[in-house]
Amino acid sequence: MGDRTVTKEWMTTANRLSDWGSAHVVVAGLGVSGFAAADGLMSLGAKITVLDESEAYADKATLLERLDVTVRLGKGATAELPPGTDLVVTSPGWRPTAPLLRQAAAQNIPVWGETELAWRMMQPDRVIPWLGITGTNGKTTTTQMLESMLIADGKKAAAVGNIGRPIIEAILDDVDYDVFAVELSSFQLHWMNNVNLHSAVVLNLHQDHLEWYAGEGAKDRYFADKAKIYQGVTHSCVYNVAEPATEKMVEEADVVEGARAIGFTTGIPAISMLGVVDDLIVDRAFVPQRRDSALELAKVSDVQPFAPHNVANAVAAAALARSYGVAAKSVAAGLQRLQLAGHRIQQVAESDGIAWVDDSKATNPHAADSAMQAYDSFVWIAGGQAKGTTFDDLIERHRDKLRGAVVIGVDREQIAETLARHAPDVPVTVLENNHTEVMDEVVALAGAMARPGDTVLLSPGCASLDMWDGYAARGDSFAEAVKKYLAR
Repeated sequence: MGDRTVTKEWMTTANRLSDWGSAHVVVAGLGVSGFAAADGLMSLGAKITVLDESEAYADKATLLERLDVTVRLGKGATAELPPGTDLVVTSPGWRPTAPLLRQAAAQNIPVWGETELAWRMMQPDRVIPWLGITGTNGKTTTTQMLESMLIADGKKAAAVGNIGRPIIEAILDDVDYDVFAVELSSFQLHWMNNVNLHSAVVLNLHQDHLEWYAGEGAKDRYFADKAKIYQGVTHSCVYNVAEPATEKMVEEADVVEGARAIGFTTGIPAISMLGVVDDLIVDRAFVPQRRDSALELAKVSDVQPFAPHNVANAVAAAALARSYGVAAKSVAAGLQRLQLAGHRIQQVAESDGIAWVDDSKATNPHAADSAMQAYDSFVWIAGGQAKGTTFDDLIERHRDKLRGAVVIGVDREQIAETLARHAPDVPVTVLENNHTEVMDEVVALAGAMARPGDTVLLSPGCASLDMWDGYAARGDSFAEAVKKYLAR
């Protein structure tokens, strides 16, 4: 490095007040988080090189280049780590096996995620507490519930992270935030190592993203990344009473002395838990007389849309809110005022006794299971990118409620074969069309199968990027196709 002041030890302790002018940082990926990372690094004064294989980010590249950031786009742009790199900040979707990241590891160059960079950018003098949410399903809903509760309590709060808004973007705001509700994916947690959340929850643990953790022990590595959210927690580690593996994660976590283990359940809570009693969400954790009493926080009917898994999400959000000192009345007010983002068990139409429901956000089998529990009889629209998951348990559990199924997407045959094994009497149509206009045909086929009292349920159990730009685009396509079908 010659006379360079950047060392491995410097990078281990680097924060907002460090001399970033001596650091050459490579940003891997120019998506939402990559652009935010570059923006944050500019505020620190670092020398920045951004690399991405896609040429779709030309407009962003032009803007960054005007600000003296080096940007390389196109095929081969990420093949070689630039000489003199001191730090790599990677976008969350990048696997550790990517050549650029392997080269960094081989050269003992630190690799951070945007989440790690965001945390360092607040240290040591502008720290905003983080309330973290992870889990296989329910993260976004729980994060939105938590944000609404915090705002109802008068806090300046923002929902950030995997929910769609990078944490760095909020940190660079002119708003003097009190607290962040931070949704964290397993990808983000993988690259996070020195973050100390105020409180955190793992909502649930099921197979997902196993293609990212490819190879033997993929599920164990996925779970291990989820468990990292508890490391260094300063106040409360919230776990799911119904899933002992989450409690074990808390037991094994290295937390700040005095941090508490708090359970959440949809049943009657024990001491140091939140739960449900007589259709009320109650607190037996953050009240002085928790040994022999509970504090009412909200009515179960305040949870919308109502479904068993959403009640669980609400109790988990309440636990995080209460850990931060939110008043009981603000928990109820937050739930009552909340307007969830779409594509989560969202009824888009009802006609002739048939309900049409968009649950496109269900991108894995466990998420689809949550939706299916809410309906007695349904036609299932399924398929997309299965991400290494399986559908045997899901279909076995709900086969008696299946009126029929329409299956699409790159992994359609896997789902169709599972249906044939476990529900051979259920009529199934498999569509080979891989274009988005196939949704018109999907809806027509599903409508022909449905009977009064049924629900036509788009709950694919798969990711959408084989055919659409995301789950929202898939859901919008479904809603538009339903509208056309019912107008015939």
